[in-house]
Amino acid sequence: MFQSIRKRLNSFIGSTEEQAEKKLAEQQAEEKLTEEQPEQEPTEQAEKEPTEQQAEKKLKVSKVTQVRSALSSRLRLSEKDLDGILWQLQLDLIQSDVAVETAEKILEELKEKLTSQEVEKNKLDSFIKNSLRETLIDILAPEKEIKFLELIRNSPKPVKILFLGVNGTGKTTTMAKAAKYLMDNGFSIIFAAGDTFRAGAIEQLEKHAHNLGVKVIKHSKGADSAAVIYDAIEHATSKNIDVVMADTAGRMHTNINLMDEMKKVCRVNSPDLKIFVGDALTGNDAVEQAREFNKGVGIDAVILTKMDSDAKGGSALSIVHETKKPIILVGMGQSYGDLKEFDADWFVDEIMS
Repeated sequence: MFQSIRKRLNSFIGSTEEQAEKKLAEQQAEEKLTEEQPEQEPTEQAEKEPTEQQAEKKLKVSKVTQVRSALSSRLRLSEKDLDGILWQLQLDLIQSDVAVETAEKILEELKEKLTSQEVEKNKLDSFIKNSLRETLIDILAPEKEIKFLELIRNSPKPVKILFLGVNGTGKTTTMAKAAKYLMDNGFSIIFAAGDTFRAGAIEQLEKHAHNLGVKVIKHSKGADSAAVIYDAIEHATSKNIDVVMADTAGRMHTNINLMDEMKKVCRVNSPDLKIFVGDALTGNDAVEQAREFNKGVGIDAVILTKMDSDAKGGSALSIVHETKKPIILVGMGQSYGDLKEFDADWFVDEIMS
C-alpha cells in the first residue's frame, strides 16, 4: 500500500539532507580557511603590552573561535539549494496521482518551511521530515471536519445520507459497508433503492440488504429516484429508524440529465449528508469526479474505496485539497467489516514510513 509515493517521498528526504550536508561542508571549509590565515607579526607596541592584556586578548579570541565552531554546525537552506530537488519532487508527486494544483501547493508550503530557519546538523533529518509531514497534514485539512459517528448520534432522526459516484467505484457495496459500520455502533438502518437507472442495481442492493438484515424501500426500474428516497424517509420516520441510506444512479459527472436528476433528489429530500464515493485506484479521475459532483450538487464528505490496493496514494491528498471536503471512511478490503475511519495522521505516517 502506497509503495510509489512512499519511495518518492523518502527519495526527497534523502536528497534534501544530502544537499544540506554538502552546503554545510562548504560553509565549514570556508570558515576553516579564514581561521588558517597567517597571524601578523607582533608589533613593537604589542610586545610592550602587559602580559595580562595579552592573556585577555587570547581569551577573547578563544571565545570567538568557540562561537564560530558552534555556528559552523548550523545552516539555513535557500530557495536556490532546493530548486532542483523540489522540481523532481513535483514530478514524483504527479506520477503518484497527486493533482498538479495540489503538488504545486505542497511545494509552495514545503519551500517556505524548509527555508524559514537555521538548523543544527544533528537535527537535519528530523527537521526535513517534520516539515514534509506538517505540509501533508495541512493539505489534508478540510474546511470542516466531520466525525461520522458523532454526526449520526447528534443529528435529528432519521439521518438522511445520499451516496454519489460513478459506476464501477464500488458505491453500492460501500453503502452496505457503511451500513454495517453504523449497525455495529448501535444504529438502525433502512436502504432506499434510488438507482432506478442501471439494470440490476435494485437487485444488487437487495442482496446486500438480505446479507445485513436491512429493509429496502424500492420502486420499479425507471421510477422517479426522488420519490423512492422520499418514501424511504417517510417509512423511517414512522418506524423510528435512525438512518436512511440512499443509493443513486452511478452517473458520469459529464451526464447533464443525470446530474439534473440528482439536483432534484437533493431538492425534494434535503439530505443531511451527501457522500461522494471514489475509487482510489483511478487517481486523477477520482479527483475530477469529486470536483464536478461538488460543483453540481455540493458534496459534504468522501469515502475512498480500494485504499488497501492503492500503490500511489495521491488521490487522497488531491481530493481533500481540491474539494476542501473531508475523507471520512476508507475501504480496506472485500468484506462488510473492511471499512475504517480515515485519519490524516495515520495516512501521512503510512506514506512516510
